[in-house]
Amino acid sequence: MLSSSRFFYSLDRISASPTLQDLEATLDEVRHIYAISHMVLHVTRSSGAAANNPLLMLTYPPEWVKQYHERDYFSIDPIVRLGRRGFLPVEWFASKWDSGRAQVFFKEAMAFGVGRQGITLPVRGPQGERSLFTVTSNHPDAYWRQFRRDSMRDLQFLAHHLHDRAMVLSGMRETADFPQLSRRELQCLEMTASGFLAKQICARLCISISAVQLYLASARRKLTVATTSEAVAKATALELI
Repeated sequence: MLSSSRFFYSLDRISASPTLQDLEATLDEVRHIYAISHMVLHVTRSSGAAANNPLLMLTYPPEWVKQYHERDYFSIDPIVRLGRRGFLPVEWFASKWDSGRAQVFFKEAMAFGVGRQGITLPVRGPQGERSLFTVTSNHPDAYWRQFRRDSMRDLQFLAHHLHDRAMVLSGMRETADFPQLSRRELQCLEMTASGFLAKQICARLCISISAVQLYLASARRKLTVATTSEAVAKATALELI
């Protein structure tokens, strides 16, 4: 289940942000609410913008951001490279830095207090948009492991909601043409969001477990996401459920 007050407060603050500048300030507020070092929303691709990396909202020190841009670290940042082509969360400690240049990059980042640990969640939008939502920490390893266990579901929901709000405020989303989910698909997603397992959903809806799995798979396809958790997060962000 979601962690109630801080999650719903953060969700409300994101929804209420009237400009991109306000949304970036909200990002800074949310990272303090969750007591972590930094948060980043990096839009790597959008149907409404021709350039690569059309939007970057972050709480990193300005000096590190300036150096990152000046040295074009977009091209060597292994997290960006992995996240652009992947669907699953990228754990920083589990990633393999495949070049000396990448190792130097991370040493420089650590010197600016970016964070010893981190996780990056890829987000796919309804019009082929792509974002990376990153959370970092300088807490001890045990604290970070507990934080991931307690807050991963929150982070998945917030990632999609931040992405969608940024797309709307930036004008990079051309229309409000949202995916059309069937009644059964919505029911299965809503019950999944409430913590029900597939076998519990099938009992409540009086359908087979294979039918539940089929509806969830169809919802994932329509929402262009890889996992059911992402489907729930995106459907919630789009206010479909």
